[in-house]
Amino acid sequence: IHTSYLLLLVLLQLVSAQYEYLGYPPSYPDPEHEHYQAPQLPADVPRIQLRLAGDKRKHNEGRVEVFYDGQWGTMCDDDFSQHAAQVVCRELGYVDAVSWSPSSKYGKGEGPIWFDNLHCTGKERTVAQCPSNGIGISDCKHTEDVGVVCSDKRIPGFKFVNFLPNHVESLDIQVEDVRIRAILSSYRKRVPVTEGYVEIKDGGRWKQICNADWTPHNSRKKYNERVYRMFARRRKPTYWDFSVNCTGAEAHLSSCKLGQQTEAVTNGTCVKGLPVVVSCVPGRAFAPTPMTGFRKAFRQEQPLVRLRGGAIVGEGRVEVLKNGEWGTICDDSWNLGSATVVCRELGYGTAKEALNGGRLGQGMGPVHMNEVQCSGFEKSITECPFNKETVDCSHEEDAGVRCNIPAMGFQERLRLSGGRSPYEGRVEVLTERNGSLVWGTVCSEGWGIMEAMVVCRQLGLGFAKNAFQETWYWAGQVSADAVVMSGVRCSGTEMTLSHCLHHGENLQCPRGGGRHAAGVSCSDTAPDLVLNPQVVEQTTYMEDRPMFMLQCAYEEKCLASTSNSVPANSYRRLLRFSSQIHNNGQSDFKPKANRESWVWHDCHRHYHSMEVFTLYDLYSLNGTKVAEGHKASFCLEDSECDEGIEKKYECANFGDQGITVGCWDTYRHDIDCQWVDITDVSPGDYIFRIVINPNYEVPESDYSNNIVKCRCRYDGHRIWMYNCHNGGSLNEETEQQFPGLISNQVTHR
Repeated sequence: IHTSYLLLLVLLQLVSAQYEYLGYPPSYPDPEHEHYQAPQLPADVPRIQLRLAGDKRKHNEGRVEVFYDGQWGTMCDDDFSQHAAQVVCRELGYVDAVSWSPSSKYGKGEGPIWFDNLHCTGKERTVAQCPSNGIGISDCKHTEDVGVVCSDKRIPGFKFVNFLPNHVESLDIQVEDVRIRAILSSYRKRVPVTEGYVEIKDGGRWKQICNADWTPHNSRKKYNERVYRMFARRRKPTYWDFSVNCTGAEAHLSSCKLGQQTEAVTNGTCVKGLPVVVSCVPGRAFAPTPMTGFRKAFRQEQPLVRLRGGAIVGEGRVEVLKNGEWGTICDDSWNLGSATVVCRELGYGTAKEALNGGRLGQGMGPVHMNEVQCSGFEKSITECPFNKETVDCSHEEDAGVRCNIPAMGFQERLRLSGGRSPYEGRVEVLTERNGSLVWGTVCSEGWGIMEAMVVCRQLGLGFAKNAFQETWYWAGQVSADAVVMSGVRCSGTEMTLSHCLHHGENLQCPRGGGRHAAGVSCSDTAPDLVLNPQVVEQTTYMEDRPMFMLQCAYEEKCLASTSNSVPANSYRRLLRFSSQIHNNGQSDFKPKANRESWVWHDCHRHYHSMEVFTLYDLYSLNGTKVAEGHKASFCLEDSECDEGIEKKYECANFGDQGITVGCWDTYRHDIDCQWVDITDVSPGDYIFRIVINPNYEVPESDYSNNIVKCRCRYDGHRIWMYNCHNGGSLNEETEQQFPGLISNQVTHR
């Protein structure tokens, strides 16, 4: 049957050989979850897909939306139960359901109401197996749309699967996987694989694609066809039943049209006699040898797009540079095609997922683009048509992406051992010793949250939750007790632990390995503290305050050292301001120490949950520090929250401390230590800087925005604060006007 215009909607995961899903490692000690298998559904069960959507929500909650028959719709809350919520959450890849909400708590959806009067037992593999009125049969309105809250924990090994088959002309075509297999010996040892046969896994067997309908739109880089033709003659290919015809703008092969069916001829090859071969160019981050000479000779251009807030390589909130300032993209009309343009621009593969609703954290600053409409052929997202009107957009609608990335084998050289779950354990590294590969531990001296961040990223386990310098409570592999890596120092952005600074073969670890080896625990989500720069700028003023009114502040070392030898009736000149600290991440910000270890300060009559929560510094224009201050977190609480979010943390009566997602904590200008002592500072121009969580005591998804910088002018009588902005929110040229203060890491590592 000739099916030139048949749309192929296949079960496609670009995973194992050329592309990998980085949510979880492919092989883990826990045998129960070692090989996640998508549920095998009977042929008569409708194929659906689910997603969570709606207003004021975290990544693991929202209105339940169903994709069926080419349309997204919703579920009605009639007869919905915790059992149904359990099935929904597990189908979405979460371990469990926490709760469910009726009456369109997350806003009214659109389209058909696909399910009504669901009666699930909780054991179904998909909602489509639950008894109901029948798919599409409902008497509900969208005011009855149901929502769920799923557990934070993901099912280890879970991979998003497209179950939607192709039912055109009674064909039900499903493909298990796609890969590029290196054929020539010169490419077999290269990482990543960049050239070879395109192979489709069908019925458990890898098959080649006939190049009958393959065009330069499918892959553009040229290769040596003569060599591959010779190879195909020597080794008989096994062809898939269909050829493939792409336009070149598709996000993945599943969106391409099927070409003609393969015609078997006497020599066992397809019409043109050659399996499809592609040759790819790896992105900058994955190039085998960096072009160091080029980088020295030419200054790299400022990128126009970046990803922020993602746990793993190739995912994050999309931010674009416009008029010298970084901003976000509104998720109206955001789709896989536009997301693919972003991914390719950044040197990744096509987009795996187009995310909406600020699922990877909310940005700060302007929303630059709305209703982006890419054709798929653009080289940059900035070339795509879009609506400049963003009045109705907020950062709750920030768009994000998850990109396919090459299989680099990073996860095979690192493992966590001895932990209670796949998310924790002693860090063990595979390294070469005396000509053979051996597993060993990492020296824990200097081991901190930045190093843990890299480990969790390399293993695809999300963000760091804790970094451990002792792991005696985790019985790792005895054969791997010896230290094979020491002196590890990471900036936190590296793709693998081996990319961090370390001692190499010159190991130095007096503590030894074993019980003193480095360990980590990881989490799918993390908070993200961002300080509001406008509040700092608008509330700054100067006060002369007598020493006898500063005794508590003096005891907490909030004054300059010269205050040690001044009389009680002298004055200190204080630069005062307010701090408004938002949690724009995906989980609550909580102090590292539990309440039993909080420190009581008798003078101020309160507990400190973090001894140093913020640093306040004044620098000369050449980067020399001229004055400093600090603030302990005597009370981390929800001062205010976005509409629809309830306050959770309150310090009164020795209550829990923290900052809820979508809330902010305000340290007012009139409280003790909310200042910098500038008594000894001469008039002039300065740079003022605030750093939140400066010692990385609490893990966050993004530390680059923990810093606020301002220009400051002091004439001896008055003080002005201007050009306040978050770290990394402006282009490189503007940032260079703040010497030595580019990032949080530079100062503290």
